[in-house]
Parts: sequence; structure tokens; C-alpha cells
Amino acid sequence: MPLSRMMMESNTMAKEMAVRNHLLPGSPRRRTAHNLSSSSLRKSSDASLLHKVPCAALRSLLANLNDVLLTTRLFLLFPAVLLAIAATYLHFGQVWVFVLSLIGLVPLAERLSFLTEQIAFYTGPTVGGLLNATFGNVTEVIIALLALREGKIEVVKCSLLGSILSNLLLVLGTSLFLAGIANLRAHQPYDTKQAHVNTALLMLAVLCHSLPLMLRYAVTSGDHAIVSGDAALHLSRACSILMLIAYLAYLFFQLNTHRQLFEPQQVEDDDDDDLVIAQNDEPVLGFSSAMIWLALMTLLTALLSGYVVSTIEAASESWELSVSFISIILLPIVGNAAEHAGAVIFALKNKLDITLGVSLGSATQISMFVVPVSVIVAWTMGIPMDLDFNLLETGSLFLAILVTAFTLQEGESHYLKGLILVLCYAVISVCFFVIRRRSAGGTDGVHHLDGIV
Repeated sequence: MPLSRMMMESNTMAKEMAVRNHLLPGSPRRRTAHNLSSSSLRKSSDASLLHKVPCAALRSLLANLNDVLLTTRLFLLFPAVLLAIAATYLHFGQVWVFVLSLIGLVPLAERLSFLTEQIAFYTGPTVGGLLNATFGNVTEVIIALLALREGKIEVVKCSLLGSILSNLLLVLGTSLFLAGIANLRAHQPYDTKQAHVNTALLMLAVLCHSLPLMLRYAVTSGDHAIVSGDAALHLSRACSILMLIAYLAYLFFQLNTHRQLFEPQQVEDDDDDDLVIAQNDEPVLGFSSAMIWLALMTLLTALLSGYVVSTIEAASESWELSVSFISIILLPIVGNAAEHAGAVIFALKNKLDITLGVSLGSATQISMFVVPVSVIVAWTMGIPMDLDFNLLETGSLFLAILVTAFTLQEGESHYLKGLILVLCYAVISVCFFVIRRRSAGGTDGVHHLDGIV
């Protein structure tokens, strides 16, 4: 039997199973804020020409390609994936490879969200929620693991820190600011319960980051003595294990006991095409097809992430920017562009619960899951990665969480709140921009300030 025919029959059976699992009374399909945000970038694709294809197997294959590649507003960026691969094998400049890889990661990240959502149709809400929790920030996870393999600990720390700062200040700030302008005379409420849960976890995360840093300074100043020189590393590994325990408790809290706190409030809007797409409760891909595409997209994401990690120093040299600035500012902005755009789109529609779910949820996942997993994976690889992100980075993280927590405590938004968060992000960006990569002696020092007038 031809492969395309087998896939077509498998998809038909799987879709029937999904309908039985999710569309029966009493078992409604649950969509997370991350799902709804990503779905805002999807569009309906005209498949009328496919009906004219005489061969049923070929028609099914083309329909599958159409559903995966052309039902996103970012489909024009897919050629960057092929161009990045071609630029690598044709030995183009490393800067070109870096730029093309970053651009190619944008549609891949959005499609990974789409495919995990399709698989969630067949696995039930709990497993689907775990899939979304795992693949929600898969780009950051892959970049971190590849950078660890090459021993680039500072790139790992800076990229993860940048993702947290970007979600808390840039994404949330831009969303609240534009929502305030677009809905200037309207009431702009949001549920503070979800915000309080996430900010509490973020405060736990920054505590775990601060303790190894404070331990280092306490020992240096002579206030305390330690038995082993690796005390900060051992403390970081212990904190990482506790952070993962807290994250598992958070998932149980979110997916089981208190899931109503994380349910996005849906507002009726008959003229909103994006909301129609977001509320579509029928899968467009079969289970086997979605799994195959998920594996393929993950491999492409890993490939392009490897290109980014291997060429970041070349981009730093060419642009005369520090690696820390590129990792903290540029990588998160471009790598999470699809998710960020979705958060802003729903904020413009005054659906701030979805926006908060995306920005705070992503920041919580990175700080409480991706960071400790990176420390533990580095431990198994024999790499001494700890939670000491240095004074400037840890201070920026602490102040960002503090400002965000104070901004969200009222339960109602306006444009000034968003403007303050964006300006905080701009100040931090300027701070890392003025840090030069090379010291006067030519060594690779991230925190040297030579060359600043």
C-alpha cells in the first residue's frame, strides 16, 4: 500500500478518535494561553486547487503539506531554513548563517506549537498540557543543550536570562502598552490569581540564582568559610533539583487541582477570523502525520540552533557587539517572535489573560524548568555550570521580576504600565549594549568596559 494512502487512512481514523475524545459532552477540549496565542498567527489556506488533483494519494499528500506549511502567516519565512542550510554547506559568511538561522527559527517555533496542539487532540488534556509544557520553549532548550555541548556556559546563561527578561518586560510591556492605546476608553481587566502564582515561582527562581552569588561574595569578603571550593556549584545543583520539584508541583496545580485559574477567558467576536481559528476544535492532521512532522520540525530546529550557537562569536566580532548582548537581547527577540506577536495580538483584542498566560507562563517555564534542567544536564556531562549568573545579570533579573509583580498586582491595566515595563527593558538593553566583548589585552572578557566614552 502506498505511504500516502496509509497516511490518509491513518489520519481519518485518528481524527475520528480525536472527535470522540474531545468533542463528546462533558469532555470539552481545553486550550492553554500558549495555544491561543500561537493560533493567532494561523490563517485559512485556499485548498480549492487541491480538489482538482486526480490522484487521491497525491491529493492527500499535498493537503498535508498545505496544512503544515501554508496555514501560518509566517510561511514566507520558511525559505530562510533552506537558505541557512545552503549557506552552511556553500561556505557563505558565518554572519549570514547566523542571521538566516535566526530567521528560520521563527516559523519553526510557531509550527512546533501547532503540531503539539494537534497531537494534544488525541492524547487528552493532561498529556496535552504536558506536551505544551515540554515544547513551549523547545527552542531555548535546544540552544542551551547545544551550547553546553560546546562548553559555552555563558551563552547558555545569557540566552536563558534574556528569554526571561524578554517575556517579563518586552512582551508583557509591549502588549499592555498597545492594549492601553487600542482600548483607551475601555475597561482592561485581567485575573490576578494567575499572575500571583507565576510571580511567586519567579521569586523562588531568583532566590535560587541569588544564593550562589551571595555565597561567592560572602566567601570572598571573608565573612564565611567553606569546606570545598565547589560549594557554590553543589548549592546550585541542590537548588536546581528543588526548582524542578517546585515546577512539577506547579504543573500538577495548573493541570489538575486548580486548572480553572489558567483557563483563558474567551470573548465572543463574530468578526474576528483569528478567534475562529483559535476556537476550532477539530484536528487538521492525523496523529501519525503530526508525530512525523513534529520530529522533522524538531530536527530542523536543532540544526538551525546548532548553526546559531556555532556562529554567535563570528556575529559578535562582525557587529562589534558583546556575546552577552546578542544572547540576552537579540536571540530571545528573534527566537520567540511568533509567540510574542501572538501575545500582542490578543492584547490588542483586550484579552489580557491570554497575554499574561503567554508571557508569565513562558518566563516561569524557563526559570523553573529550562534553567535547572540545563544545570543538571551539565552535571551529567561533567560541565561545571551553576546558578551564579553574575551580579549584573542576577540584579537585572531580580528587578525585572519585582517591577512586573508590582505592575500586575491591581488586576486592571493601562498603557502607562506597559510603557514602564518597556522602558525598564530598554534600560537593561542599553546596559548590556555598552559592555564590550574584548578587553584591552584582547582576552574574551564579557564584563570589560573598555572603549566606552
